[in-house]
Formats: sequence, structure tokens, C-alpha cells
Amino acid sequence: MDPLSIIGIILGLGAVFGGNMLEGGHISSLMNGPAFVIVFGGTLGAVLLQTPLPIFLHALKTLQRVFKPPAVDQEGLIKKVVSWSTLARREGLLGLENMIAAEPDSFARKGLQLLVDGNEPEVIRDSLEVEMTTRQEWDVQASKVLEGMGGFSPTIGIIGAVMGLIHVMQNLSDPSKLGAGIATAFVATIYGVGLANLLFIPIANKLKSVALHVNQGRELLLEGVISIAEGENPRNIEMKLSGFMMEQQTAKAAKPPPAKPKK
Repeated sequence: MDPLSIIGIILGLGAVFGGNMLEGGHISSLMNGPAFVIVFGGTLGAVLLQTPLPIFLHALKTLQRVFKPPAVDQEGLIKKVVSWSTLARREGLLGLENMIAAEPDSFARKGLQLLVDGNEPEVIRDSLEVEMTTRQEWDVQASKVLEGMGGFSPTIGIIGAVMGLIHVMQNLSDPSKLGAGIATAFVATIYGVGLANLLFIPIANKLKSVALHVNQGRELLLEGVISIAEGENPRNIEMKLSGFMMEQQTAKAAKPPPAKPKK
């Protein structure tokens, strides 16, 4: 679970609603059904119009990554690659054949299969890079769905505001109907700008960040498989791949040191 995503949503929405209450307003003043229908429905419709169905469905599936990003154990991946290298030096590349069926990750299985088949390092790199790039682009396309919603919603909010003002102008002779039109006009603008900057755009950027993080794990595997194909020493492979662990090393360095027991 990603606590920053939860804290960010609570803090962002809490600041808006809390500030409104501090100014003497009420939460009910920000609740407007017609404005929400105009902004959210219009935004969703525009995104559906520009997005192919497979990408839209993939975007819906990847939304869970905002709160529960896939774990990438870089240290564990390095140990796995080093064990492959050790086995390959001891039994040859064919010794890795039994590891293919036991490997849960399809990208790693493909790399092992390319090794066992005796392909040249350049061929292995080309094959894995194509799949790695395709997977990352697929995930980035999913994030662009939310990015598109962030671009459309402020404009749809302005449309809602104009519609509310039109309603006001049509009912100038009836003061009892002016309030609803004015409320729709202003609240629609708030919905459009708020949804874009508090939800849609931040979620899109988080999904891009997660896609990059996942792809770094694939890059680690790619470099490890290439090193095995080139016959590098397992110790040298471990030292080379340790450069991918900067993120985990930074996270460990940020943790406070354990408290010393009192004498």
C-alpha cells in the first residue's frame, strides 16, 4: 500500500473542503448534481471518444497501482541473476533450462529461453528491448487516459459555467430560479479545475512513475541476462547490477538508525 497516495488525496480534498468551512461555507454548497453530471460525464465522454477500448480497459486495471504499486525487489532480482550466472558457469547455459518453468515472470522466462537457445548477446538484447519498450509504452498509454481527463475537465467545467449563466439569463424575471443557475456555474468550474489538479493529473503522473519503476526491474534483468550470455564472472555481474539499487539504498539511508539499548 502506498501511504503517500492516500495522504495526498485526503490532504488535497481536506484542504478544499476545510478552507471552505473556515470561510463560513458549508459542504453542501459544493455539492451540485447537475454540475457534476456536466463535468464528469462530459470529461468521460471526451476521453472515451479519443481512447481505443483496449487502452481504456487497461487504464481501469492499472488504477489500483496508485494505491498498491507492484513490488520490484531489485535486491532479490540481483541475487536471482547471480544464481543463474553461477549455475551457467558450472553446468553451461543448458543448465538454466530447468529454471525456465519455475520462473513466474514472463519477461525473465523469455530471457532464460533466449540464453538456453544459445543466441548471441546482440540478439538477446534486441529481443528483450522490444518487449521491454512495448510493455512500458502500454503502461504509459494507460496513464495518458487519466492525463487526458485532466486536460478536458477544466474546459468542460467552463462549459458547465457558461450553461449555468445561460440558465440565469433566461430566468432574470424569476429571482427564485437564479440561485440554481449561479450555483451550477461556479461549482462546475470548481469541479473541472479541482478534479483535474487534485485527482486526474496526479494519478496520471503516479501511474507513469510506477511504470518507470517496473521497467527498471526489467532493465536489470536484461543487463543481467546479457552479462550471462557474455560469460561474465558472477561477482562482476553483481557489482554491475548493484547500480540499479540506488532507490532502495536511498530508502534505507532515510530510515532512522535503530535505537541503542540503554545500559
